[in-house]
Amino acid sequence: MAKKKFAKDSVTIMTEMVLPNDTNTLNNLMGGRLMHWMDIVAAIAAQKHSNRIVVTASADSISFKQPINLGNVVTLKAQVTRAFNSSMEVFIEVTAEDIPASKKIMTHRAFFTFVAVDQNGRPIEIPEVVPESEEEKELFDGALRRRQLRLVLAKRMKPEDAKELKSIFNLEGPAT
Repeated sequence: MAKKKFAKDSVTIMTEMVLPNDTNTLNNLMGGRLMHWMDIVAAIAAQKHSNRIVVTASADSISFKQPINLGNVVTLKAQVTRAFNSSMEVFIEVTAEDIPASKKIMTHRAFFTFVAVDQNGRPIEIPEVVPESEEEKELFDGALRRRQLRLVLAKRMKPEDAKELKSIFNLEGPAT
């Protein structure tokens, strides 16, 4: 990964209005529709960073704490937080706005992982991420722990090899 790109250069903002076809029987945005929108905005951010075709590798848990109502304007903001060899983590924040009532709330946050691929669908090397702001640096620093957790849960890494995770749980034992 010789090339580097700033985290802010991948920022992608997408806006949608919740229409009747997007809702469930309670007139709230269907979770599947929101996940679809999240996947699109995150893929665009990943493409901006990698300048490559990207495929979704994983989506971290998405909690539906706050319903998004019919007629709300939904804004999805995505940004690459960190790049590994061919994969990259993308952070997504979702806000819902009731414009007539002048109310705006943060409704969802999630991390998706994408892999950049060549024309034959094989993973390809991507640029490093350079974080600048404090928030970008925090997201960058936490990305390695989140990646190790994903790999352990997918049984692609042994828990004892997840050194970053061990450090936050102090699993190394007392210092001698």
